[in-house]
Amino acid sequence: MTTWRKSSHSASSGQEDCVELARLAPAIGVRDSKAPGAGHLALSVESLADLVARVKRNELDL
Repeated sequence: MTTWRKSSHSASSGQEDCVELARLAPAIGVRDSKAPGAGHLALSVESLADLVARVKRNELDL
């Protein structure tokens, strides 16, 4: 069984719009916590790290 996790900070924000992560060897699964049945992305560890870094640097039009 896959265990999906989200930040402990998301519960205190009062919002339900969070992403969840799971280990899907050899990838990392990423899904929307509001729609867990809608599927997920499977990213390599390197790709996920690059995505997080680019979001932090505000390089993406999100």
